[in-house]
Amino acid sequence: MTFSLIVAGTVTIIELIFNSKFVNILIIKDLHMKNLLKFFLLLMPFMVSAQSDSTKTALLLIDIQNFYFEGGSSALVNPVPASEKASMILNDFRSDGRLIVHIKHGEGPQSEIHENVRPLPGEKIFVKQEVNSFLNTGLLEYLRENGIKKLVLCGMQTHMCLEAATRAAADYGFECIVIGDACATKDLKFGDRVIKAEDVHYSTLATFRPYAKVMDTVEYLKNE
Repeated sequence: MTFSLIVAGTVTIIELIFNSKFVNILIIKDLHMKNLLKFFLLLMPFMVSAQSDSTKTALLLIDIQNFYFEGGSSALVNPVPASEKASMILNDFRSDGRLIVHIKHGEGPQSEIHENVRPLPGEKIFVKQEVNSFLNTGLLEYLRENGIKKLVLCGMQTHMCLEAATRAAADYGFECIVIGDACATKDLKFGDRVIKAEDVHYSTLATFRPYAKVMDTVEYLKNE
């Protein structure tokens, strides 16, 4: 059923209700209050439509796992602040019931999802074996089955699995928002050069412009 048909049907029902003898006699005698109530009822289809649109956005939390934190086998630079920002985004999605997807790389020691973003019962988890979260996981099918059109992404590492998921998602036609301060990476070496984590992180975010909008946590929560 199209939205226009929903609106037309709703208007017809409202007119029947408000023209009924029951409403006129027993419920609302004040004309002003009657018109005010009618106005709010007429807004209902638009409110339902807005809620439906919001459910078309999903959050992807990528590889925020224990091995990336202090004492882990592949510790990153400043993973805790990034995970705390990711937790803020996660709580926002939980608060209004939007779709949440946790991605983790592999199974085994230290592979558990970090406590700051630990999944709740019922939240979807995909386990991947490749850099690309969409490869051999069923993620694409799951998002399409749920009518998802937009993705909010954060996670680790910025220049690896987060980047791969963002580019793949854009190629599949999703609108992408990357939460820059909810991602983290590490120093890299190329020959005798050391590229600092901060430079790796920001240079990666800079390349997202054709694929995704990059926002920080406060900006996203303020403007979503």
